[in-house]
Amino acid sequence: MIPNVLTIAGTDPSGGAGVQADLKTFSAHGAYGTSVMTALVAQTTTGVAEVHELPPEFVTSQLVTLLDDVRVDAVKIGMLANAGVIRAVVDVLDRYAPPNVVLDPVMVAKSGDRLLAAEAVAALRDELLPRVDLVTPNLPEAADLLGEPELDRAAGMAEQAERLAQLGAKQVLLKGGHLAGDSSVDLLRVGGAGELLPGERVVTTNDHGTGCTLSAAIAALRPQRAGWPEAVREAKDYLAGALRASDRLDVGRGRGPVHHFHRWW
Repeated sequence: MIPNVLTIAGTDPSGGAGVQADLKTFSAHGAYGTSVMTALVAQTTTGVAEVHELPPEFVTSQLVTLLDDVRVDAVKIGMLANAGVIRAVVDVLDRYAPPNVVLDPVMVAKSGDRLLAAEAVAALRDELLPRVDLVTPNLPEAADLLGEPELDRAAGMAEQAERLAQLGAKQVLLKGGHLAGDSSVDLLRVGGAGELLPGERVVTTNDHGTGCTLSAAIAALRPQRAGWPEAVREAKDYLAGALRASDRLDVGRGRGPVHHFHRWW
């Protein structure tokens, strides 16, 4: 059965991040993509110009209308913008209890522009985090959620993932891409045990939307794989390939997108 996967996120007109990237990633993994918008974002490879946050009531309307009709096998949550939208999503998760919910806690764009209001971090941490199945923060996002300094070494990742679990996270993928070194090491915590997952560090400036793409790939794969570790490892391999092939594309003057369809084009 072809899985139906939902993305709840903001937009990216340049196609490298947000809802547009998620839908491409779902398709690349044999899943049917559905989407609910939380914000309309005027952004490209060079940065964010403007954000139009949708009213929480309209986010609720989109979600309820969709979930009343369509079976959803996994959910990827990205940019939520503010506390009102976060609470709207929380209410719908409580009502419909969709399986395999992946949270990419989008706070700051690759350009440095903030995409989650600072005052909304508490709502994300205290209300949404305990309701998802996997959270995928990078090291700056984890530090923001925990209110502590950003890690600069892999040695502390297991302890930080444990502290995220104590906040209610069921599974944690702590992404170590911000660490220095020739490899990109992530820490996957499933069932109380942490495992370091080494990965190839691809040297490129075409890394716009990597977090969106990885979390979307995990969401698309989870209904099709035996467990979270299998889905995460395969998603990491896919993203590495998309980064390696990114220079085939010519999109924008800034940090370009990854090549979501590198296996076909």
